[in-house]
Amino acid sequence: MTIREAKLSDIPQIQIVRNAVKENTLSDPNLVTDKDCEEFLFERGKGWVCEINDQVVGFSIVDLQENNIWALFLHPDFENQGIGRLLHDIMLNWYFEQTKEKVWLGTSPNTRAETFYRKSGWKEIGKHGKEIKFEMTYNQWTNK
Repeated sequence: MTIREAKLSDIPQIQIVRNAVKENTLSDPNLVTDKDCEEFLFERGKGWVCEINDQVVGFSIVDLQENNIWALFLHPDFENQGIGRLLHDIMLNWYFEQTKEKVWLGTSPNTRAETFYRKSGWKEIGKHGKEIKFEMTYNQWTNK
């Protein structure tokens, strides 16, 4: 297993993972284009992938412009192996090295993602559309 910064050539496999998830699915897979991925990975922020046997099995992307976790997804076949935790922690460590601004994310209620974020120290601050809006501050992250 390797976790590394995402490359442009990873986008097709990132899309496969994104569209394979069972929770927080896209109503239309065409809503997130390869161009969107490229913009968030290389212009707005940064991303990481987890690779096993040359296959991307998970990824995370943070957006510095909106101070937002844009994506953290695992292929369902690779859940419960600690990969999400590694991607999450690498992403937040990098984010808070860039800025001390709080970061937020939205996730669907009653999902494994909601439980994951609560256990990771994220604080619920309201709603973002139909999703739960969570926030993490620099102090919460560095003092955990």
